Amino acid sequence: MEQLSQDDLAATGKVIAVHINYPSRAAQRGRTPEQPSYFLKPSSSLSLSGAAVERPAGCELLAFEGEVALVIGARARRVSPDEAWSHVRFVTASNDLGVYDLRYADKGSNLRSKGGDGFTPVGPGLIPAGDVDPAGLRIRTWLNGELVQEDTTGTLLFPFARLVADLSQLLTLEPGDIILTGTPAGASVAQPGDVMEVEVDAPDNGVTTGRLTTTAAQGTVPLAPYGAQPRSDDTQRAEAYGTPTEAAAARVGSASVLTPELKAKLESVATATLSSQLRKRGLNNVSIDGLHSTRPERTVVGLARTLRYVPNREDLFKSHGGGFNAQKRAIDSLREGEILVMEARGEKGTGTVGDILALRAQVNGAVAVITDGGVRDVTAVGALDMPTFFANAHPAVLGRRHIPWDVDLTISCGGATVQPGDIIVGDADGILVIPPALAEEVADDALGQEAEETFIAEMVAAGHSVDGLYPMNAQWREKYRAWAAERGRTRP
Repeated sequence: MEQLSQDDLAATGKVIAVHINYPSRAAQRGRTPEQPSYFLKPSSSLSLSGAAVERPAGCELLAFEGEVALVIGARARRVSPDEAWSHVRFVTASNDLGVYDLRYADKGSNLRSKGGDGFTPVGPGLIPAGDVDPAGLRIRTWLNGELVQEDTTGTLLFPFARLVADLSQLLTLEPGDIILTGTPAGASVAQPGDVMEVEVDAPDNGVTTGRLTTTAAQGTVPLAPYGAQPRSDDTQRAEAYGTPTEAAAARVGSASVLTPELKAKLESVATATLSSQLRKRGLNNVSIDGLHSTRPERTVVGLARTLRYVPNREDLFKSHGGGFNAQKRAIDSLREGEILVMEARGEKGTGTVGDILALRAQVNGAVAVITDGGVRDVTAVGALDMPTFFANAHPAVLGRRHIPWDVDLTISCGGATVQPGDIIVGDADGILVIPPALAEEVADDALGQEAEETFIAEMVAAGHSVDGLYPMNAQWREKYRAWAAERGRTRP
C-alpha cells in the first residue's frame, strides 16, 4: 500500500473540514444539521504519522478528533453526487486537532484553534478510493492504547459523495486537496505525553491505513500579548471533553455544593432519616425503588451522571448500539465522586452493565453504578469494591431489549426523576435523590433527628415507656436538651 510522504503534504492545496457528520456526535452536541457546513485548515497544519503536536503554552484543552480523510485525485467543479466519488483518489486517516482555549478568538473560523502547525496529522497508508465502499469504512481512535472512538461511515449524516458534490458547487476541488469528513462521539482531550492513534479500515476486505500516531507535547513559548490569549471556561471544557454543556455546568455546580464536609454528614446518617427530612419539605418522590446492592453494608454518596436506554429497534441499534456508544461514553467519562444512574425502564429481561464496564467505572473513581434493569456477570460485578445497585441478574446483552441512546440528561430510574448533578445517597434501605440546593440543610436536620432518636432509644432501653417519649413531649424534650448538651450532640 502506498504511504503518505512529505512530498504529498507539500503538494496539498486546501484542507477542508466538516463540522458535524456522525449521528453520535450530533447527539453529543445536541444539534443535528440539515446541511453540511465546513471550515478551512491551512496546509501548514499537516503532519505525518509519528510527529508530535504541541499544546500551546497557557492552553489546557488540546482536543483530538479521529476522522476519515479524502484525498482528491481529479479536478471537481459542479460535479453531481453520482459522479463525485470518482474524483476521490485516496482514503486515509486524520486527526483534526484543536485547542478549545482559542475557539473564541476567530468567530467560528477555527484558524487559531485548529490551524496550528501539526494540528492535522494524516496517514500513514493511502487506501485507493476505488477499492472500497465509501459507506463500508470504519474509523477508530485510541488514546494511550485505549479505544475511545469507533464508528462506521454507513451512519453518516452526509455521505462522502454528497460532501464532494456540495463543495464543488462553489469552489474547485484540485488534486491533492484533503477533506476531513467529521468525527464520531468519543473525541476528547489529550494531555502532554499522551499518544493518540487513528485508523481507517474496511473490515469487509481487510484493507487498512495502519495507525496514525501523534504524541502530545507541552509548548514552552507563551503567546505574546499582541494576540489572543488562551481562555477556558466550563462551557469550553464540556465541549472539549465531549460532555453536554448544560450537564457539565450542573456537575460543576453540584461539585462545589458537595464538599467533603457535607459528604461526611450524608454518609453518617441513614437514608431513612434523610427520607423523613425530604418528606417534611414536600419531596415524596425522590427514592429509587426496587433495587438491590452488591455492597449493602456500604453507604454511597456522590453526584449523578445519567444514561438513558430506549427500547431496542434493530435499525437504530445498528447505528447507535455498536462502537463507542452512549453506554461506553458514559462509563468511560466517569470521574471520582460520581455515580452513574441508568434508565432502563424497569426492563429486567436483559443486562445493562457487565463486569468489564463496571470495572472501568471503578477504575475511573466512580462511587457506584445504579440501574433499574438487569446486570450481567453478577458474581464478578458483586466482587468489585464499588457497589452496584440493580433490579436483577440476567445473562443477556443489552441489545436484546435496549439501545444506549444518550447521556447526561434528565432521566427516570426506579420511579424517581434524576438530573445530572443531583446528589445520590444509597444504603441498605434504599437510594435517595437529593436536590443539591437542599442538601446542606437536609443533612444538618437529619443529624439532629438522629441525635434525638439515639436519646429515645437509650431511654427505651432503660425501661421507659414510649408514651410521651416518642415523639417527645415538653418534659422529655427538656431532658433531651440536657442529654445533648452533656454529650455535645447536635440539636435541631
